Amino acid sequence: MTPAIAQVLAEIGKLPEQWHEAGSVSMTMLEAIARHVGDRTLRHTMETGSGKTTLLLSHLSRRHLVFAINDYDGTDTRSITNVRESPLFNGRSVEFIEGPTQVTLPRHDFRDKLQLALIDGPHGYPFPDLEYFHIYPHLEQDALLIVDDIQIPTVRHLFDFLREDEMFSLVEVVETTAFLRRTDAAVFSNVLDGWWLQNYNKRRFPVPYPD
Repeated sequence: MTPAIAQVLAEIGKLPEQWHEAGSVSMTMLEAIARHVGDRTLRHTMETGSGKTTLLLSHLSRRHLVFAINDYDGTDTRSITNVRESPLFNGRSVEFIEGPTQVTLPRHDFRDKLQLALIDGPHGYPFPDLEYFHIYPHLEQDALLIVDDIQIPTVRHLFDFLREDEMFSLVEVVETTAFLRRTDAAVFSNVLDGWWLQNYNKRRFPVPYPD
């Protein structure tokens, strides 16, 4: 971790624990991001959701995409507004794609491979899976995939699948956040089938059900 990033983290640590209405991640999780990035060059990164992670990634990444919303069911969460208004925000490296990720991610044209992706958008089923579906083909080998809130059953289901999949290796779990690395395994086709090739299915098929 460079002294500059350490200083950014120190300043983020001075922000309120509940910095906006959508909830904020812990400093332990932010420190883990900086630790796993290390001295790697992040050319292209993305996240779903916005907040303290956006402040940090705005300094770690050369071009960071943020898929998020400010308004949730009539409530202004300020998850984007607080980031944009913060003196800690490096706006030169960030592009916001505002709107529900269920709508914006399928429409987005990822033209570059990603070195880091953070999934922390809507947690209702099947939205975490939908986000993953539109992200995973764009992760380059050795990219860092971060899945937050694995204590929520729908997100935990995604995590349980990923930690057995040959495309990823589990690096560590920090509190309720999973850190995985993209392996050199071939990209699973996003237009064909092949459920029988996936470790999660191979280890559980057939599922026993009573008559």
